[in-house]
Amino acid sequence: MQDIYQMIAEYREQGLCTLATVMEGEYIGEKLLICQGEPVCQTKENGLLQRHLDELKAIEESGIVKLDGIRVFAELFGGTARLVICGAGHVSMPIIQLGKSLGFHITVLEDRPSFADHARRAGADTVICDTFENGLLQVEGSSSAYFVIVTRGHRYDTLCLKSIIEKKNAYIGMMGSHRRVAMVKAQLEEGGISGEMLDAVHAPIGLAIGAETPEEIAVSIMAEIIQCKNQKKHTEGYRDEILDALNFKNAGINQVILAEIMERKGSAPRNIGTKMVIGQDGSLTGTIGGGCMEAEVIQAARQMLANDASDYQIKEVDMTAASAEEEGMVCGGTQLVYLEKRCRS
Repeated sequence: MQDIYQMIAEYREQGLCTLATVMEGEYIGEKLLICQGEPVCQTKENGLLQRHLDELKAIEESGIVKLDGIRVFAELFGGTARLVICGAGHVSMPIIQLGKSLGFHITVLEDRPSFADHARRAGADTVICDTFENGLLQVEGSSSAYFVIVTRGHRYDTLCLKSIIEKKNAYIGMMGSHRRVAMVKAQLEEGGISGEMLDAVHAPIGLAIGAETPEEIAVSIMAEIIQCKNQKKHTEGYRDEILDALNFKNAGINQVILAEIMERKGSAPRNIGTKMVIGQDGSLTGTIGGGCMEAEVIQAARQMLANDASDYQIKEVDMTAASAEEEGMVCGGTQLVYLEKRCRS
């Protein structure tokens, strides 16, 4: 049977996935992975989850459900969030830097070699130096692809938007004045693109915060993208560094603990589906919120690593009024954190 986390790495870019995890009882730790409506991997034959496959397929929002009275965490997620930037002018540089700091994979398209070099130096993961038309032929759309059009001219905007709007996407934004945006949309509508599709484009791009400098414009753009991303009813999924840790890409580590938030109440800092991995060597990958809450979880994980008898644990972390105030925390609420021990095979 193939490993569940290796299968997640293989399937997450192909479309929306659902990972169901049994949180308690006889079947604790059982997992079932569904991709685009079809089961692709399970950790137990004829277990609880297989019996409720139709119910799991129908779930549209991440969270805890009950199957036969047993709590199951159903997590909906897609692939790695990808930011595709058309144009590598002065506004693009802070977008690249801010996008990288927020965990996006950054692809930049630029037809001028010297400007493409600027994008590389700014930290873009992939830079395609070609015509925008040819470059966009090399970029696939997906439900986790966020497109930003910040080219140097009206005709390039038109060309990029015409190509991008036909691709699957999570977001399309285009920079420009209201007049320039109207010209591009009118031209494309005359060419047969529906007004409904064009109305879904965020243009002028970014939240209206009165941004003026390239850095401020980048903040307004990324704020709008974050707003769109976080309106979805699925989690941040499995980032590359989390999967690398779970699949033991780090030499010398034979045991890790996956800690994942499965329930949040009140104003706890991170949402459900947020993950971190604690290694037997003391290494930490990711964060579930920091502070004393995270410290409690790390301590519990280290105890699990030292105790062969415990492979799973549910830990409730209380950050409400008294304890939060005592620790100097500004947030309250509770989090239910699931801890799972994983050993190198």
